[in-house]
Amino acid sequence: MDATVRPLRIPPEMAIYAEKHDIFHLVQTLVRNLMVDKPEDPIQHLINFLKRDSVVPRIILLGPPASGKRTIAKKLCEHTQAIHVTFSDILKDDSDLTRAARQYQDKKQKIPKDHWRQLIQQRLSKQDCVRRGWVLEAIPKTQEEALCLQEAGISPDHVVMLEAPDVVLIERSSGKRIDPVTGDVYHVTFMWPETEEVAQRLETPSTLMPADLIAKKLQKFHTEAHALKRTYHSCLKTINADQPHVDVLSQGSGKSLQAKLIAQKYGIVNICCGELLKAVSADESHMGELIKPYLESEQQVPSSIVLRILTERLSRMDCTTRGWVLHGIPHDVEQAEELQESNFIPNRVFFLEMTDDIAIERVTLRGVDPVTGEWYHSIYKPAPGPEVQSRLRFNPRHSEAQLLKRLKEYWNHAADLQAFYPQAVYINADQDPHTVFESLESRLVGRLPKVLSY
Repeated sequence: MDATVRPLRIPPEMAIYAEKHDIFHLVQTLVRNLMVDKPEDPIQHLINFLKRDSVVPRIILLGPPASGKRTIAKKLCEHTQAIHVTFSDILKDDSDLTRAARQYQDKKQKIPKDHWRQLIQQRLSKQDCVRRGWVLEAIPKTQEEALCLQEAGISPDHVVMLEAPDVVLIERSSGKRIDPVTGDVYHVTFMWPETEEVAQRLETPSTLMPADLIAKKLQKFHTEAHALKRTYHSCLKTINADQPHVDVLSQGSGKSLQAKLIAQKYGIVNICCGELLKAVSADESHMGELIKPYLESEQQVPSSIVLRILTERLSRMDCTTRGWVLHGIPHDVEQAEELQESNFIPNRVFFLEMTDDIAIERVTLRGVDPVTGEWYHSIYKPAPGPEVQSRLRFNPRHSEAQLLKRLKEYWNHAADLQAFYPQAVYINADQDPHTVFESLESRLVGRLPKVLSY
């Protein structure tokens, strides 16, 4: 008997049909949901899943101590209607698994890996998480735990990593206060409650740590953060947490935000060229070591290297099966031609337009108060007084001279790029971000095609 395993060959007409109707992505999504939810009736579960209007959110929120994970997670859940999941909340459940886990903790023993995984699986398989999706706060904490989740089929759509300088985080931690009624976290400087009623009942956390212990915890986090970023590189977004939580929740109002909104709504992969280069630089690969000196000295990475990195990323399974939204490249016609020659051809191209004066006004007049972490804008959100105004700090890269240099470089190539993409759509970006998104979406007639450029 011939025991040779032969690969399954799909006839071309079937492959074309599957590609046209996004069958590969659909099957991948269905299998992933079965692996995570583990329903008693898989067929009925799939039927219910297909009847939904959209895929439920699955988000992991990570970050160092005092980076504001709890506040951001709660706001995310309010916005998405997803279930907020923390490990301490999981342990409050009354089950054999949680009782055994609490016994390990009482004995100051580490919960075994398999037991930990089962705890997470048990929580995420409950109907509230299945129906509404979830936001895992500070889960996982290590690469070992992340790989454990992957082995269990628990794969997030998005992983958000909050980042801030250690000195800021240590200061934040010392000023933390908790509302004993709601469990909400506030800060004496950065985020005071809006009502006096809440302010009066705030308490200093019993778990408040001295600065040296916080520093040790931060060091422990940093040793794992790099490995976690590598594990989730395909769906990772890093966000500066050294700013008010409302700014953390609404990063920017230009290309990055619009690309994120499109990717979230249509389930495609968001590729920011700048973030991709940073991720590769943080890797220990040959290519990472090659581009690191350019990024550290703020020099432009050679176009040939950028295109090698980009085409490798666009060739991965998630991009080929789900499609992609690309921003931050191409900068010129040469890059556009190289992308086309590599067979990465967009079927939607958008140009966001605004005058140089508006761009300069938006960027150069924005400064941060180093004492409170609050961002201000001379026109749209002035500082509350001369004392605060006098201590505002402005990013040197946001100076008018630097911005004019970047604008000049953009306009040098804009006409040629516009000619290269004659079917491109032009959107007025001098509007509210959601109005811009509505304008973008109105140009996406019918189902969003598999490949998208932005």
